[in-house]
Amino acid sequence: MLTLIGKRLLFAIPSLIGVVIVTFLLTRALPGDPAAYFAGPAATKEAVDQIRKKLGFDKPLIEQFVRYTNDLAHGDLGTSLTTGQPVAAELRNRLPASAELTLLGLVVSIVIAIPLGVLAATRPGSWIDHLCRVTTTAGVSLPVFFTGLVLVYVFYFRLGWSPAPLGRLDVFYSAPPTVTGFYLIDALIARDFEAFRSALSQLILPAVTLAIFSLAPIARMTRASMLAVLASDFVRTARASGLSPGKVIVTYAFRNAMLPVITTLSMVFSFLLGANVLVEKVFAWPGIGSYAVEALIASDFAPVQGFVLTMAVMYVLLNLLIDILYGVIDPRVRLEG
Repeated sequence: MLTLIGKRLLFAIPSLIGVVIVTFLLTRALPGDPAAYFAGPAATKEAVDQIRKKLGFDKPLIEQFVRYTNDLAHGDLGTSLTTGQPVAAELRNRLPASAELTLLGLVVSIVIAIPLGVLAATRPGSWIDHLCRVTTTAGVSLPVFFTGLVLVYVFYFRLGWSPAPLGRLDVFYSAPPTVTGFYLIDALIARDFEAFRSALSQLILPAVTLAIFSLAPIARMTRASMLAVLASDFVRTARASGLSPGKVIVTYAFRNAMLPVITTLSMVFSFLLGANVLVEKVFAWPGIGSYAVEALIASDFAPVQGFVLTMAVMYVLLNLLIDILYGVIDPRVRLEG
């Protein structure tokens, strides 16, 4: 297992280097001039050139890249031109908000999708099987921003059941003392149950939006994997041996069907990190996705580069976690490693 982990980390280094190079080049190729943006529409050409020189954008591209990589080597992601704050500090402060939303959405989808897929596979052709198909079709057909807007319209504007989609807490409550950065956990640690209730009520709609988006592939893969395993020889042998249906499904079929599902979970989590950008804009969520979008509109390169690099590191760590889970579930993976 240690050998397998070491190989995965070694293979991740070229990927991260590629992400740094591609992100740097793409941000420079984007339309818009940061110097002209911050100088204002009434600025003269001399003022724009002066700001460009101050920002270092007048230097050759290779010189800008060397400076950028040198800053990265020292842990410096640069400074945001729009906020004037270090990018690393901004990402560190905003990352818990995005992580809390993404993880809760993934947990909600797992709690619904995996039992739904298992029940659909064990009862093919039944009403629950048809429900699974309709749910997965709807989940992949609806854009995540459209789902969010519909939920806001129905549950906030029409029914009034949900609070205003304006951030992580209601305006009448203050944030709990920071321990983990997750408001739900920090509120419980501080025993501030009013803040917990407010944070949970603000989380429900955006988390459900992400859950609807991610539910379809998880349920579909669970159903397909369970159907394949239930038709295998060892399951038929277990049934012929007189084992109870519950033991056959849980002990024999479900564990062997989990590897493709775990692979799907890793892909879905990656998709959710991307979909988070749109959800955060719909619900005014102060995460790293909305931070990157605002920086992109302002042609602020440093936050965009820091956001993409952070996402790349998270993908690498996620893939490493999936490899470890593979080894826990299937010992053959450890032997191959």
